[in-house]
Amino acid sequence: MTINLKKLAARVEDIEELEAIQERKLQDYGSLFTYTRNTPKRKKELLEGGSLYWVIKGHFRVRQEIIGFEEEMDDEGRKYCLIILKPGLIKTELKQQKAFQGWRYFEEKDVPADLGDREIIGEDLPEEMSAELRELGLI
Repeated sequence: MTINLKKLAARVEDIEELEAIQERKLQDYGSLFTYTRNTPKRKKELLEGGSLYWVIKGHFRVRQEIIGFEEEMDDEGRKYCLIILKPGLIKTELKQQKAFQGWRYFEEKDVPADLGDREIIGEDLPEEMSAELRELGLI
């Protein structure tokens, strides 16, 4: 079974802002990553198709494939981990998530589905309205 991570996109207002941040990071560093103080112990499993699901404004909205990990040390001797991400955000169904710190493992059975081609139906609607209509089985 695939294992994933979930993480808050702190101080990010919407998907477009996350895309802009990542474009700058890609230009500045040549790769995409997010960092965390604690290295996931299940790295091997995460690299077998796992994704990082981003929580923006209290909802899962997008995910990115995890492609690597790098353990580093800062100037003060504290360890941290870079979670290396594949460029490109994949939109998911809107799913509510309470705030938490750091990251958490996220089992495949609990992840929101990718929107894929289904996004075309109701794509001009606000995300919250589209999610509510989807929950009601109307789109």
